[in-house]
Amino acid sequence: MQIHQLKRKTPNTKRMIVARGGKRGKTAGRGGKGQSARAGNKRRPEWRDIIKRLPKLRGRGVNQNKFITERAVVVDLSEIEKVFAAKDLVTPTTLVEKGIVSTMSGRIPPIKILANGELTKAVNVSGCFISGSAKALVEKAGGSVESIIPVITQKAAPVKVTAATKKS
Repeated sequence: MQIHQLKRKTPNTKRMIVARGGKRGKTAGRGGKGQSARAGNKRRPEWRDIIKRLPKLRGRGVNQNKFITERAVVVDLSEIEKVFAAKDLVTPTTLVEKGIVSTMSGRIPPIKILANGELTKAVNVSGCFISGSAKALVEKAGGSVESIIPVITQKAAPVKVTAATKKS
């Protein structure tokens, strides 16, 4: 046996030369045409597109999103009629204790009382927003109302600017 007749125990595996015949013909496992078929293709990462689609705050202020989460929970007078006795105090805390309203993330939400149903018991409402018709029904039944925001009965008349008012 001579040196040129020796064979390796494990033959070398040849590198695949792309698209030059052999077992992988034509595209040689590189797919069809387009950007992915070219060398050095730079496709945009998917997560960047997701970030672009997300809404930005951009000058809207921090309080803009607070309005959505701090929306008042509606309570009807019919529910107050069922649960509360005469001369009871209706506050956001007592509404949570009686199970009419549940807390949101451990905090008591703002509450608005509406005039759905009838009220025969004299209850005292404080610390809640209340509609005008609900306030009238509570007072008619002999109760009292202390709302968070004072009710404005009259609006100021708008002032018209004319040529006469500009000169003076």
